[in-house]
Amino acid sequence: MLYSSAAVWRAAPRKKVLVYGMSGLGKTHLSGLLRGAGSWFHYSIDYRIGTRYLGETIADNAKAEAMKVPFLRDLLLSDSIYIGSNITFENLKPVATWLGKPGDPLRGGLTMADYAARQEAFKQAEIAALLDTGHFASRSEALYGYPHFICDTGGSICEWVDPEDDADALLNALSDECLLVWIKGSDAHTQELIRRFDKAPKPMAYQPEFLTQAWADYLREHDCTEGDVDPDGFIRWTYAKALAHRQPRYAAMARWGVTVTADQVAALQSEADFIDLIEQVLPDI
Repeated sequence: MLYSSAAVWRAAPRKKVLVYGMSGLGKTHLSGLLRGAGSWFHYSIDYRIGTRYLGETIADNAKAEAMKVPFLRDLLLSDSIYIGSNITFENLKPVATWLGKPGDPLRGGLTMADYAARQEAFKQAEIAALLDTGHFASRSEALYGYPHFICDTGGSICEWVDPEDDADALLNALSDECLLVWIKGSDAHTQELIRRFDKAPKPMAYQPEFLTQAWADYLREHDCTEGDVDPDGFIRWTYAKALAHRQPRYAAMARWGVTVTADQVAALQSEADFIDLIEQVLPDI
């Protein structure tokens, strides 16, 4: 690990961490808390995806929808209006909207072929954004003078790595740059995430093998064809299964860094609290 003990962490003049775990357990909240302290650079993977790697694609998708409306089509063709995504650290909806949901096109669904293509594009974008971590860690200090750095990852990071492989290229690159911190949720947190998702389902990224199996199981269980699928129904049905699929992958990643709980993160009120928390979970040598 980048910091081999609590003492090394405490004494380090430059602290660099990467937080990962299920979406909704406090990664962005923690990043915002540290950013607000004034000495931490916040690198958001989802923001990087939406602005650098998929920014043009997301904007083109919005333009394609606008071109279906005669009034907007005329304005676009005459360069009278501009369409772009207004992505922020707290509002990443343009990325999720582009990612979409599979199913009945009359209910906003994509064909599975288009959906799978977008999933693959997102995967490649996320891997590229994660591999940019080192660049932004260096840039944040050299260009802006930030002494500390936090990388705020998306929930799907566990889908693209093999945590059991000591030679995994992505995990090696990330752990060379940052202390990897798993924000671990309890069974109660999982149930709350499922309740929230059921209330407001949103697109998410899946490991290709998991998606293929989930899609086949859904069609069989509901005795329907692709065009009959309720897009929201499918992603609601899949969500709990996706969390169960991800949990052991997060747990396997834990050996690459340290683990804190979602409750511990929720209780943090300052930068000092966070530094103390990491000191508690590192070995005291």
